[in-house]
Amino acid sequence: MSSVNRRQFLAATAASLISASFFQCAKQRKKPNVLFIAVDDLRPELGCYGHPVVKSPHIDALAAQGSMFTNTFCNVPVCGASRASLLTGIRPRRDRFVTYDTRMTEDAPDAITIPGHFKKHGYYAISLGKVAHHRDDNENHWSEPPWRPDYPAERGIQVNWRDYQTEMNRKIAARQENGAAWPYEWPEIDDNKYYDGKIADRAVQDIQRLSRADQPFFLAVGFLKPHLPFNAPKKYWDLYDSSEIRLPDNYYRPENAPDAAIHNFGELRAYYGVPAHGPVSDDMARTLIHGYYACVSFTDAQIGRVLDALQESGEADNTIVILWGDHGWNLGEHTLWCKHCNFKTSLRVPMIVKVPGKKASQSPALTEYVDIFPTLCDLAGLPKPSQLHGESYAPLLEDGDRPWKKAVFSQWHEGATVKTERYAYTEWTHDNGEVYAKMLYDHRTDPNENVNIVDREENREIVNELADLLEKNVASLLSP
Repeated sequence: MSSVNRRQFLAATAASLISASFFQCAKQRKKPNVLFIAVDDLRPELGCYGHPVVKSPHIDALAAQGSMFTNTFCNVPVCGASRASLLTGIRPRRDRFVTYDTRMTEDAPDAITIPGHFKKHGYYAISLGKVAHHRDDNENHWSEPPWRPDYPAERGIQVNWRDYQTEMNRKIAARQENGAAWPYEWPEIDDNKYYDGKIADRAVQDIQRLSRADQPFFLAVGFLKPHLPFNAPKKYWDLYDSSEIRLPDNYYRPENAPDAAIHNFGELRAYYGVPAHGPVSDDMARTLIHGYYACVSFTDAQIGRVLDALQESGEADNTIVILWGDHGWNLGEHTLWCKHCNFKTSLRVPMIVKVPGKKASQSPALTEYVDIFPTLCDLAGLPKPSQLHGESYAPLLEDGDRPWKKAVFSQWHEGATVKTERYAYTEWTHDNGEVYAKMLYDHRTDPNENVNIVDREENREIVNELADLLEKNVASLLSP
C-alpha cells in the first residue's frame, strides 16, 4: 500500500471511528424511550400477582425485572373514561370522564396528554391498537395518525367456525344479523388472525424502525384482550383444564350491599346465549372464566413478542416500560360480571414499571392511575404540566415500603370511593349532594368485600373520617 493510500485508509478509519464514537455518545445522551403497554379489562389476574391458575410468563418476567405495584387502583372503572383520566392525569368528576365513550377533546379540551407532552419535548410518539378509546381523540398529540388493525369485527370468525351443532349455528347466524355473537370462541387459528396478534406484529416492526432513529420514542401499544368477547386461539384455551375452573368463593351478593352497588352486567348480556335477566348458568360461568384466562395468556404471549423485539433492538437498556390494565373486571364475584361498579374487583388494577438501572422490587403503597403522568415525567426528566392531580411515585422505585399516600379515589357515576390502607368506603349521592347509599369494607378482615359494615355503630367514626376525605376530594375537583 502506497503512503498516500495508507494515509487515506487511516483517515477513513479515523473518521469511521469518530463517527461511531459520536453515534454511541448520541445514543447515550438520548432521553430514555417509553414503551407504554395498555391491556383492556386486565385485573391483577396474573401469576406474578399470586394467581395460582393463570399463566402469564411474559408479564411475570417483566415484573421480576421491574417494579410491581400491588395496591394500585384505577380512577374510573370503564375503558373510555379511565383512559382519558390516565392520559391527562386528571381525576374524574360526576360530569367529567364518566362513560366508556368519553372523549378527552370534549371533557378536557385544554389538557395535554402524556404522548402530547412527550412529543412536545422531543419524542416521536406512536399509538398502536387501543390506547385512547377513540382513535381520533387528540390524534394531533401523536407524531403519526394512531393505528389500529384494518380488520372486520372479531365476531366474523365465529360465522365460519363450525364446532357447534347445526341448529345452534342457525340460531347464532340469526342473532348475529342483529349484531350479537357468542361471548367466547377457541378456533384453531394463528395469533395474528385476531387483533392483538396484528397489533404485536406492527409493534415489532415499529420498534425495529424506531430503534434506528436518534430521536427518543414514546411507543404506546394497546391490546384488546381480555375484553369481551373471550376469543383466543385454541392453544391458549388448552393451557387450562376446564374441569379445574372454579366459580369464585363469593358468587353471591355481599351482605347488606345497597342496590346501587349491583348492576345487571349489560355488556355481557348483549352476547348470544346470555340471559336477559338473572344469573348465567354455572356451566357458562365456568366457560367465561376459562375464556378470560385464555385471553390473558393470549395477550401475554403478544406482550412477550413486543418485549423480545425491544431487547433485540438494542434499546431495552434505554427504555422505560410500563404495563397497565385500564380497570378491573368481575368474574362472578358478588354475582357480577364486567366492570362498572365500585367493588375492588373493578377498581384494583395491575401496574408494572421497568426502569433502566433500577432494581426489581414490589411496593404495597397506595397508587392510582392519575399518578402515571407525573411519574413518567420524573423518570424521563421532563417538566410536569400544571393540570396534574396525581403524585409521582418515582421515589417508590427506590424504596417501595416508604410512607406514601393515605388514600386514593375512584368515581363511577354517582358513586365515589375512597380507598385507604385498611378500608374501602363508597357513597352514592344525588346531584344536590344528598347521600342515598353507602358501603364500607374492612380489607384487613374482609379483603373480598363480602359484608358491608357501614351501619355498625363501632364504625361511625371511621365512616365520618372517610366521608370527609371524599368531600375534600370532590371540593378539589370543582375547578375546571
